[in-house]
Amino acid sequence: MTLWNGELPFYPRPRQAAGFSGPLLVVILVFLVLAASFLIILPGIRGHSRWFWLVRILLSLFIGAEIVAVYFSADWLVGSVETNTSYKAFSTSRVSARVGLHVGLEGINITLTGTPVQQLNETIDYNEQFLWRLGENYAEEYDDALEKGLPDPILYLAEKFTPNSPCGLYRQYRLAGHYASATLWVAFCFWLLSNLLLSMPVPLYGGLALLVTGAFGLFSVFTFASISTARFCPLRLGSAALTARFGAAFWITLATGILCLLLGGAVVSLHYRRPSALRTFLDQSVKDQGGQARGGSPLILSNPLHKQSEDSDIQMCTNL
Repeated sequence: MTLWNGELPFYPRPRQAAGFSGPLLVVILVFLVLAASFLIILPGIRGHSRWFWLVRILLSLFIGAEIVAVYFSADWLVGSVETNTSYKAFSTSRVSARVGLHVGLEGINITLTGTPVQQLNETIDYNEQFLWRLGENYAEEYDDALEKGLPDPILYLAEKFTPNSPCGLYRQYRLAGHYASATLWVAFCFWLLSNLLLSMPVPLYGGLALLVTGAFGLFSVFTFASISTARFCPLRLGSAALTARFGAAFWITLATGILCLLLGGAVVSLHYRRPSALRTFLDQSVKDQGGQARGGSPLILSNPLHKQSEDSDIQMCTNL
């Protein structure tokens, strides 16, 4: 960071990228490694079932990765505006910059990027994070930002989310984040359970677990939307107003919840209407299906030794 009045701003903790935090990148990397590991062993699967397992495993990994990734994402509610605004307190200098607001389940990210970046003999490129998750104190982080002397647009937006602000945004979005986080983790647990049950001869319960996964995923979306649809406090930066809208994490979670409902509904429907087709789709042998369809009669295996023994007995009787 550049000098301001001969002093170097001090950042006691690592700065987080808007929308991409460290835990989010770790989650994406872990699921990419799992997907790559499966692709390595994929050529060892013979026949047309290779493509079935490809779609099944990658689709399941996508659902699990999405549920965990959106928890750490700061793109549930986003907004940005280009404006000409004051830069520092006790200064008449103004800058042309792009101000961004990213609201997640655990806190907010505020970005300030100059257009151009080099103005007033320094680099204007800020990205600050303020958290309200359990174990964090938002008010203390805002006080630290004041002591560091961050630019006015960042302090202005951060102040709107403080607990004592008349806007009430802190209680509104903190509550939305807590409820959405809880329902997402429940959805993740049922996703794990659905994978386990679909790998066993109980596809009905696997389909029901997928339905519950989709339901809790949609609960998280509706919870965040219902609580955060209250009147949004006007955010004016210079001559422009910042308006917020639902971001990528919100819409991806909504789409994944609907996908889980469709997949779970398809499994449950096939179980009652065409159980043999469901067993075929889940890669069970056709011979076992035929045996089960005829009432579960035991499978009798022919032994060539038995046939040889019977032939020798017949020959001995003929010679006698």
